[in-house]
Amino acid sequence: MLRVILVLFWLVLFLILSLPVQLVLFLIQTCSFGRARNWVRRVSLAIVSRAFRILMVLAGVRLTVKGVERIPVGEPVLYVGNHHSYFDTVISYSQRTSPTGYIAKKVMRKVPILSIWMWFLDCYFLDRNDIKDGMRMIQTCTDKINEGVSFTIFPEGTRNKTTEELLPFHKGSFKLAQRTGCAIVPMVFNNTAAIYEAHPGRIRAAHVVMEYGAPIYYKDLTKEEARHIDDVVRDRILEIYRRNGALV
Repeated sequence: MLRVILVLFWLVLFLILSLPVQLVLFLIQTCSFGRARNWVRRVSLAIVSRAFRILMVLAGVRLTVKGVERIPVGEPVLYVGNHHSYFDTVISYSQRTSPTGYIAKKVMRKVPILSIWMWFLDCYFLDRNDIKDGMRMIQTCTDKINEGVSFTIFPEGTRNKTTEELLPFHKGSFKLAQRTGCAIVPMVFNNTAAIYEAHPGRIRAAHVVMEYGAPIYYKDLTKEEARHIDDVVRDRILEIYRRNGALV
């Protein structure tokens, strides 16, 4: 129970104290007519990733990260991850060192203050029931990737609450990589559900393993692999997930 209190206290404190910072960043971006956009993006990333690292300490997360050397340097990528826990986003963002947006559920747009940070970080909210809105978002994210911004998506579409290792992947999750040619980087989490989801209402210390797989480029795929890119990436993630299961 103590960890729940500490985590909630830190989240509320961070969001309240960050309001003046958000105002300053907004004014800088507005007054510079967008010329300071990349600077604002990087400052926001530094602030949020540091806040999430503190949150992980309070939650008792012991993190092992593998495969960082596999992430392409100097180019935007599409991180594709499995999704068992709210902490998947917290942990992955705590490790980001270059601008990275997230494709999030539209409900996240309603979270006060946090949604403003998400706006600064080029996060976009997907309504799976609105095809036209989804196409507009894909075009916007394509433009951002061409500007050098990476993105993260969880192609299962929701947190996996089943006993299955992975849910089916949505093929549309890979359109950004298909359009831009950017690398798809598998991002695999083991044991994040042990922090909270395995015992709702309580937060417990847990050892989490996060591994980045080898990048996948559309240009290197056969026609058959490109046609079934969802299965190709899912198989890669599943292989890593099973291999790291013994480490937690």
